[in-house]
Parts: sequence; structure tokens; C-alpha cells
Amino acid sequence: MSAAQANQPLPSGFQLDEYRIVRQISLGGFSIVYLAHDAQEMPVAIKEYLPNALALRAGESPEPLVAEIHKAAFNHGLRCFFEEGSTLARLRHPNVVQVKNFFRANGTAYLVMQYERGRTLQEHIHKRTASLEEEQVRKIFSRLLNGLREVHSHKLLHLDIKPANIYLRSDGTPVLLDFGAARQVIGQDAPLLRAMHTPGFAAPEQYGRHDDFGPWTDVYGVGATLYASLGGHAPTAADARMEDDTLVPAARAFAGHYSRHLLETVDACLRLDHLERPQSMFALQQALASGERGGRGLIGRLRGMIGR
Repeated sequence: MSAAQANQPLPSGFQLDEYRIVRQISLGGFSIVYLAHDAQEMPVAIKEYLPNALALRAGESPEPLVAEIHKAAFNHGLRCFFEEGSTLARLRHPNVVQVKNFFRANGTAYLVMQYERGRTLQEHIHKRTASLEEEQVRKIFSRLLNGLREVHSHKLLHLDIKPANIYLRSDGTPVLLDFGAARQVIGQDAPLLRAMHTPGFAAPEQYGRHDDFGPWTDVYGVGATLYASLGGHAPTAADARMEDDTLVPAARAFAGHYSRHLLETVDACLRLDHLERPQSMFALQQALASGERGGRGLIGRLRGMIGR
């Protein structure tokens, strides 16, 4: 079974519990996301656990085939995915995707989420005709950090923060999508899945020891997403940076276009040593907010917030 295999999505019109599949929205290494309608014909998004390194759906059967050698890892990930659904269903935050239901079927599991209208931050970055204004950047990320603080308070990490996983509603408010909590745990038991992260946005520790994971890992993802929002492209991948760090710091790359404070904050998030980054979303949020108020230097502020 190849790690690069492609899984066949459920067909349009397929009845999945009380939901009817309309079409596939996205396909990733760990899941497929569908647009569906519930019993009241209201649109929902459904995420199906289907890691393509472990399971293969082909032909007419909706149940994926899992080779004996991969069953332990698949089932472990399935339990984590289901537990993730249970935790996220208890979250109620305007900047975190709302999980409305979760259930098992077809030998796997599904999360039913509120369907949001708008476009991803990635689409917004690629389609813009001019640079994002600093005020807009600060508004988007201030709200996003509110959502991440709520996530972290429930002992969850996202682990795949990037422009494609941040949705901007029609009113411009962000909502965080596609959680990676299951990926963290799967990676400990299944080496095949350890490399399944997004280059440029994954923190250095995601290439190595998982016991280094913490809120600071998501801080790196936020910093990389900020960098991409300012410059239109992802920063250099962390594994390459560990070999030879050629990344041009934001303070130099975007000087004159954004405030020095904002650019220094981005660079602080992108430190290769996780101990040198803001240690929590609260610390990062305070650093960003203090830039609007003035006050002591960024490094001093971050040092004062270490451990919060």
C-alpha cells in the first residue's frame, strides 16, 4: 500500500447517516471533506477520517481497506479522531469551526461541522491586487488567536496552521479549520505519517521529537502564516532552515511596508529554538496588542510574558 495512494471520495448523493453527500470540498493526507445536506436540507461540512498512508477506498464499497500491518495505527488514529470530535463538539467559539455531530460508520469516523461561506486566507492572499493593510492583518490574527487560546485551554494543539486552514467569512472574520490533534498522536505510533505536515508552516519540532510539542508549536504556525500574509509566500521550510537558515527575516524582507513591531513579532514566532518563541497564544496576543499601544521593546515584552 503506497503512502501516495489516492482515496476515492464518497459519491454525490450518498446517504451517510442523516446526511446526503453533495460533493467533495477538499482532499488531504488524513481526511476528505464533503459538502452535505442534513435532514432539513441545511448545508454542513463533513470531515471523514481516511489517512491515505494506511487505508484505501476503491470500487463501490464505502468501507476502506486497511492492511493487517496498518490496522493498529489506523485504529489508534481513529480513536484519536473520534476523541477530537468529542472535544471540539464542546467548544463554542466564533473563531473556531463548530462541530455539530460526530459518529462512526463505514469502518471509519466522521465530524459534521458548520458550513461556512467565504474563502480561505490562502485564496484571499493569492487573489489580492495589493498588500494586506496592517490594520486588517492585526484584526484577523487578533481574533484568530482568541480562537487558538480557547483550543489550547482544552489541551488540544492544531499543528497545521496555515492560510489554507483559516477561513475568512463574508464579513472578514476568521474561523480556524481542520484540526491536527489526531495527527500528533498518530505520528508517535506510525512513522509513515510523521512527515505529513505542511512545509514552510510546520515548526522544527514537527520534524523530530514529539515531546517538544506545545503551544509554541502552533505559535510557529501563526508566525509562518503571518509571514505568508505579508509576503504572499510561505517562509523557508524549517527542516531546511535547520541545515542552513537562509530565511530573510520579516524585519528585513518587508521593512517600510509594515511597522517594525509587527515584523519583529513575526520573526520572534519563527525562531528555530522553541524556547525563544512566545510560549503561549496569550503571550503572542499581548505582544501584538502592545505594538498598537507602544511601550517597552518587543524582546522585553516577550521575556516578561514567558511561561504565561
